[in-house]
Amino acid sequence: MFKKIKKAFILFLLTFISIPSIAFAYSDYIIASGENIGIELKSKYVMVVGTYEVNSKNPAKEAGLKIGDQITSIDGQEITDIESMVAQIKAPKESIRITYLRGDKLLNTNLKLYKDENNVYKTGLYVKDSITGIGTLTFIDPNTKLFGALGHEITERTTGKIIEIKDGKIYNSTVTGVEPSSNGTPGEKNARFYSDEIKGTIFENTNQGIFGNYKKDIHTTKLYKVAQDYEIKKGKAQLLTVLNGNEIKAYDIEILKINKNQDTKNILFEVTDPELLKVTNGIVQGMSGSPIIQGDYIIGAVTHVVVDNPQKGYGIFITNMLEEAEN
Repeated sequence: MFKKIKKAFILFLLTFISIPSIAFAYSDYIIASGENIGIELKSKYVMVVGTYEVNSKNPAKEAGLKIGDQITSIDGQEITDIESMVAQIKAPKESIRITYLRGDKLLNTNLKLYKDENNVYKTGLYVKDSITGIGTLTFIDPNTKLFGALGHEITERTTGKIIEIKDGKIYNSTVTGVEPSSNGTPGEKNARFYSDEIKGTIFENTNQGIFGNYKKDIHTTKLYKVAQDYEIKKGKAQLLTVLNGNEIKAYDIEILKINKNQDTKNILFEVTDPELLKVTNGIVQGMSGSPIIQGDYIIGAVTHVVVDNPQKGYGIFITNMLEEAEN
């Protein structure tokens, strides 16, 4: 009898250990936003986004620096922004020792400084430590106050590389106009945002969106149930977005295909709403993050436009964004 009990206990223990368990804490019902937001990201390091010549010399090329490199220190002093970089090189020096990241490799080089026509030392580097833009707020979890937006990463325009951030903010924003898409050329929303009206702080920039903590009070009359991928159906749905001012409206779309084997392009859809087509001719830049609604479910968010046919676009599953927000 003891042997049988012992064997059963071992089998139970092995079974218990061998089954992985991942529990996510996001709410079953969340706010589907659709609100236009201003976005500001502060990069973790100073990014090289261009070079220039000084007296027919190219200091960056001589030092082996390239667009996309991230400067982490100068002469042993940590560099976190342009201000700290300028402070480190403003004293007269003929060269500086730069430590930088290229991909995941930490490298060192000596950068020679050259005087310009005004007798001022120049590095020959164009650098950037932040990036701003607009997008659409996808969701707010009313219990955790976590938010997600965009449904895809933010990259630096010159390098095309994802920005590794130290922090960021989202702001109140107003849409002032729309440039419609045409085949081969995506349009865009025009908007302004207000840097004194902070709505939240960003802690993550990933290929599934930007995520952070919502700081404003939450006022909503409707919560949407979070759809699992098996609950999403082909057919009619809607997206929520702003085309003018701050008015969030629902526009009709048709879901054409569902792909469960992707991180981001999970939902292929086509815009069918006459009003949206009249204003935008389909999907435009700035609509990224617009929540996709099917009945009383929030199922995903707009992420990409099909450039050759802007009436069609892709969306990410909302569960992918919610899980990423909690990682």
